[in-house]
Amino acid sequence: MSDWYDETLYGDVAQRFRMGRVLYRDKTDLQDLVIFENPVLGRVMALDGVIQTTEGDEFIYHEMLTHVPILAHGRARRVAIVGGGDGGMLRRCLENKTVERVTMVEIDRTVVDLSVEHLPSISAGAFDDPRANLVIADGCAFMKETDESFDVIIVDSTDPHGPGAVLFTEEFYRDCKARLTPGGVLVTQNGVPFFQPQELKDSHQRLGRLFKDASFFVAPVPSYYGGFMAFGWATDDADLRRQTAEAIRPRFEAAGLTTRYYTPEIHAASFALPAYVLAALK
Repeated sequence: MSDWYDETLYGDVAQRFRMGRVLYRDKTDLQDLVIFENPVLGRVMALDGVIQTTEGDEFIYHEMLTHVPILAHGRARRVAIVGGGDGGMLRRCLENKTVERVTMVEIDRTVVDLSVEHLPSISAGAFDDPRANLVIADGCAFMKETDESFDVIIVDSTDPHGPGAVLFTEEFYRDCKARLTPGGVLVTQNGVPFFQPQELKDSHQRLGRLFKDASFFVAPVPSYYGGFMAFGWATDDADLRRQTAEAIRPRFEAAGLTTRYYTPEIHAASFALPAYVLAALK
């Protein structure tokens, strides 16, 4: 009989992953971490009972949370990532040839080291790129204390429980805004609205009090159970969210990107929210 990994994110519904070889299982200084192999998704990493990334479908999540804000901005040279210990977000940011520097702030060094060791295909050498600046620190403290400015800030956090909870607060969003250049963009991981509507509402209200344009874009990530995943979007330049595929395409070509999910057409369409998501925001 095979072992199964039961995700415990939601109280009343759950999903299971067949566990093949377990590559790592232990508690880090901050989190309970397991990396195992699955016949469909390849290698899988989970933290505190919640699936974080899989080799099989990580490209959807990472491409959307990087390429959408960077190409919507159009002139992004300096990018910050809060979280993202597996290195996938860093890799996708650096795939944009127009990006000059990416500062990644991760609280748990063990997650980075284990991801490089056991999930090397996700970061694909990104940590060795000379444009990458890895900072092991608390993301909230970093945004409050740094004097650096960024064109795009990407919050690749866990869900708002445990260490990730502070990354969903209005205070943190305010500190991020202070670090954005004029017309800069903040994007966030914002859960699955079908099962986490309150999280969506809370983020919308908090971001809306700080930015002139606060909304969401969506993508279907198979290993994040429950339908569309929502990504928070916040900027003071409302025109950035309303660009057409034709406007994005020359930026996509100039960036030199080769993608598996993201296209200029997907970019434009991702801001069209399902009716049940719009209803939750009301």
